[in-house]
Amino acid sequence: MGAYQIIGGRPLRGVIPIHGAKNSMLPILAATLVSGGTCVLHNCPQISDADAALTILQSLGCQVKREGDTLIVDTYAADGTEIPAALMQKMRAAVIFLGALLARFGRARLSHPGGCRLGERPIDLHLMGLRMLGASCVYEGEELLCTAHKPEAATIALPFPSVGATENLLLAALSCEGETVLCNAAREPEIGDLIGFLIACGAEIEGVGTSVLRIHGRRPLHGAEYTIMPDRMEAATYLCAAAATRGELTLTQAEPNHLCAVTDILLRGGCELRQSARELTLRCDALRAVSPIRTAPYPAFPTDAQAPVMAAMATAEGVSIFEETVFSDRFRHVPALRQMGAKITATKRCAVVEGVPVLRGAGVEATDLRGGAAMVIAALAAQGESIITKTEHTERGYAELVSSLRACGAEISLTE
Repeated sequence: MGAYQIIGGRPLRGVIPIHGAKNSMLPILAATLVSGGTCVLHNCPQISDADAALTILQSLGCQVKREGDTLIVDTYAADGTEIPAALMQKMRAAVIFLGALLARFGRARLSHPGGCRLGERPIDLHLMGLRMLGASCVYEGEELLCTAHKPEAATIALPFPSVGATENLLLAALSCEGETVLCNAAREPEIGDLIGFLIACGAEIEGVGTSVLRIHGRRPLHGAEYTIMPDRMEAATYLCAAAATRGELTLTQAEPNHLCAVTDILLRGGCELRQSARELTLRCDALRAVSPIRTAPYPAFPTDAQAPVMAAMATAEGVSIFEETVFSDRFRHVPALRQMGAKITATKRCAVVEGVPVLRGAGVEATDLRGGAAMVIAALAAQGESIITKTEHTERGYAELVSSLRACGAEISLTE
């Protein structure tokens, strides 16, 4: 087990290159199955979730190879349709293999996915849409068996713009004869990245960036070369770290247009921002509270940024109010921030943060991916030493976290 040892109280100053997006890379890795060929993917971060996805692909008969940040995936000889429970438990995004397996083989067997515990995260919307496409989805004990012998195009209206359901239905619809219309689809940039990859493989999909997607199925697909978009959540985390430590960071290889909901909060909090096409600089001399901060599907404020922004607002002047509308248990980082001296009152869906002059170092345990990032941000801003255990959570989504922060003046190390 690893732990971050952090001596806080130092402003971050420097340059951090942003890696490829975890939430793009994982569904695209699943989508390589549908291509049936060799795919070369660039800008793939070396994180544990990527390792888990590659292990799943190998278990299904694919050949995989990593060369730095490039992944080469040959799915031609893939023949497996079952994902063992041990592999499913490693990450929530494993459920995206469901749509890919149905599109390639017409059959998939898997157990309930793992990942961060953020409250109820049912896959009912996935199954509802798959059944409308002609799939049979039944539970056999702890396992889900889906078959689609005669997939049918359909018009599907999602009650909620679920990212995972949108991705699964996009993939499954590729095997349906005719046009599938997906209404109230998620509009996150990562969905657009998945569609971009599928189009590079020969798919015909209309409506990228909108809530109505039209998927023309049964098109011949092939392998492709593709570059993963920048990770907006990694960028948001570093921006919050700069604000919390009253520092100045420049993010390169970033996409500022994907970060508007987060940068708007930081601007309202008194931060200075400069941006160009692929670069973003934040400077913070003083931070004031912002309220309300309400999570919602893109293009609104993202639930994944809620914990990092809360850590930054812990020392802002005034009171910030957070409302979480996406997940039912996404304030699990609050007790750790309180241990560091933050003044936070939280219910299941709402948190009130009264800014304090200074945080203090403490020993805390990461609860999930973004919660762990929030604890790192708070520790960087705090006076004294912090020890953050269970680093496996942050290692799921942040590549080179320690070296990136150290290059900008942070006193942080990874210990056993």
